[in-house]
Amino acid sequence: MSIRKTVVSGSFYPNDKDELEKLIKSFSNNINKNEDNGFKHINAIVNPHAGYIYSGKLCNLSFNTASKQNPKRIIVIGPSHNTYFEGSSICLDNFYETPLGNIEIDLEYSKALMQRYDFLTTNEECAFEHSSETQAPFIKYYFPNAKIIEIVYGNQDSNTLSLLLDELIKDENNLLVISTDLSHFHPLQIAKKIDENCISAINEKDLSKLENCEACGKTGIKALLESSSKNSLNTKVLDYSTSCDVNNDKTRVVGYLSAIVGS
Repeated sequence: MSIRKTVVSGSFYPNDKDELEKLIKSFSNNINKNEDNGFKHINAIVNPHAGYIYSGKLCNLSFNTASKQNPKRIIVIGPSHNTYFEGSSICLDNFYETPLGNIEIDLEYSKALMQRYDFLTTNEECAFEHSSETQAPFIKYYFPNAKIIEIVYGNQDSNTLSLLLDELIKDENNLLVISTDLSHFHPLQIAKKIDENCISAINEKDLSKLENCEACGKTGIKALLESSSKNSLNTKVLDYSTSCDVNNDKTRVVGYLSAIVGS
């Protein structure tokens, strides 16, 4: 039995179970539970992957919004920050470790995807990727019985990736999580102007606006928007924030958003 071990617990988010649960609960304090987002079913969410002090509230918002559903599996798709490789890597461990308890990896489903999509391989260095790992505690918290699939992409063509998303997004037993942060280290007003391209691209399903978007997970966003358009799904940005909202530094800002895709 193999376990995909945590590598950023204790830094990006608390390593203590009780502390982590308390933090996630605190993110929901200001959520309007009676607000109607207009979606009957959520097929995918878009989340940031920074430390929870910066982006945890936005991650929680989209997971909380989707938590009325009971998906069998959550597929997390994020960019590689630690290693360069061609295509995408899918995790073939048995379990995914979190401070809230291990999540079973849907190994059978993962292997079946590998057989159908030749750009899916395994890369051991992707076990150190935070863009996907930061989503796992929320998955365990909101969907304790769901299985997880982790896909980390390197030099990946978005059109090719969208073919995979076309299959995944049609299955109502799946919930897709596209992981991305937005612009990095610009002054606040410039960051907001750049990030508005990403926000508009998602809200309007306008791929042309992604040309001026600096999201590290732009490939994943583009693939999701392509699949959303082909499958006539709606898109909505739920919230946007920057690191400046936390540290008050207006000189080197990182942007974050959360969004939902569905019908």
